[in-house]
Amino acid sequence: MPRLSVGDLDDLRPGWLLVAMPSLTDPTFAGTVVYLLDHSDSGTLGVVLGRPSQVQIRDVLPGWCDLAIDPGVFHVGGPCETDTALCLARCTVDGSAGGGTSAPDGLRPVAGDIHLVDLDADPAPLADRVAGLRVFAGYAGWSPGQLAGEIAEGAWACVPGLAEDVLSETSGPQLWRQVMGRQTGRLAVLSTAPADPTAN
Repeated sequence: MPRLSVGDLDDLRPGWLLVAMPSLTDPTFAGTVVYLLDHSDSGTLGVVLGRPSQVQIRDVLPGWCDLAIDPGVFHVGGPCETDTALCLARCTVDGSAGGGTSAPDGLRPVAGDIHLVDLDADPAPLADRVAGLRVFAGYAGWSPGQLAGEIAEGAWACVPGLAEDVLSETSGPQLWRQVMGRQTGRLAVLSTAPADPTAN
């Protein structure tokens, strides 16, 4: 499975994952998997996957709770603008998963059949198109050149993502191991390493 090095960052695109390497000890990102939403000359934006909170979607966005998958809570998407909600959904567009050329109002394609959902839109017309959604509080962001520097330091591995990653039932270290386990070489080996190497 391909993965990117610093020199290939121009190929980084929405739908790829940033997987925290063991050397990344910042508690905000240690052991995380970040799903990329945008990567351009103006910076990089994504959401941390697999960090459920205690805040119920029905208590804040009652119109969307029936389309959310379990657990029906906000996920902590990152340290930036934590009072902002971003919604990702697996959708069908024009009658086929990921095969449509245009998305209906309220949906913006990200990668494959994953779409950003406009939470200000009426959820009713989207109900038959949404196969499940997650709502994230906040996001992760990098200024121009910042991510390249972190990758050069060995903080992140860049790997292709799957739609299943966004809506995975696993979270935290289990999601990290799941993503690393499907890689090859050193990354796959890391997926079986103990969290604390001194415990080996």
